[in-house]
Amino acid sequence: MSLTITKRPGVEARPAAAGRQRRRTKGGVSIWFAAPALVLFGLFALVPLGGVVVLSFMSWDGLGTPAWTGLDNWQGAIGDDVTRDAFVLTIKVTAFSWLIQAPTALLLGVFMAGRQRYRAVLSVLFFLPLLFSAAAVGIAFKSLLDPNFGIGQALGIDWLAKDWLGDPQLALAVVLFVIAWCFVPFHSLLYQAGVRQIPASLYEAARLDGAGTVQQFLHITLPQLKYTVITSSTLMIVGSLTYFDLIFVLTGGGPGNATRILPLDMYLLGFRSYDMGRASVVAVVLVAVGLAVSIGLNRLSGAHKMDSQMEGS
Repeated sequence: MSLTITKRPGVEARPAAAGRQRRRTKGGVSIWFAAPALVLFGLFALVPLGGVVVLSFMSWDGLGTPAWTGLDNWQGAIGDDVTRDAFVLTIKVTAFSWLIQAPTALLLGVFMAGRQRYRAVLSVLFFLPLLFSAAAVGIAFKSLLDPNFGIGQALGIDWLAKDWLGDPQLALAVVLFVIAWCFVPFHSLLYQAGVRQIPASLYEAARLDGAGTVQQFLHITLPQLKYTVITSSTLMIVGSLTYFDLIFVLTGGGPGNATRILPLDMYLLGFRSYDMGRASVVAVVLVAVGLAVSIGLNRLSGAHKMDSQMEGS
């Protein structure tokens, strides 16, 4: 005697269909939770950005009626030596800031990730710059480096009492130093958190194999921190496009135009020259550069993840 089991059509498809239905339900609920943030982002980011793009094709002094000028503002910005120099200087500041901050923050983050108590104390002291605003830091360093009443004059140290902010080359070096002083602690915190997520078993196995500290850093720490490096680099590069308040307070873009980067050029065009159209052109360029850098680094991060998945498959 044999037993025959007949499958009812559609029975096997029910669990899959139920799963899809649950995912659709969750997706619909998620959209409602995200809706307030999306509305606020549209009102306070996308709408003003659209207004700036439109204003870049107009002539407006901030008070009168805007007049349509077409591509005149864009042509004027391209032909303006000051704006071109500001663009080149912004690239230089971005590059040198990354070259200074990235290795410094990485090494400090690795050092502070140790479990010793004195490292924890140093970490607390080192993160104090994060408590101060960029404007306050700019005022403090401007006072400290004053050639007549600064710290160099007070201590009687001649080389420290020079006019640091009056020389174009020295002023740019001071700006880079102060930027690093402000933002290295934040990026060190990212690396410190990243190092503490690395399994200790990797280091134990490396020590058993005879690997030294440098070898462990090169072959374990750095590869494990590659996504942290990409995240930190993205924040550094995009953040370098917003160094307005610090440089405005510290040097005002001077001496001459030695520290006049694009954000400061935008402000001076809009609120000193009352040329809102040209200032809007600079603003659009800043947004475009920031988006391009962010998208490029995110794609780089995605490519690394795909490579890792392919290697592990």
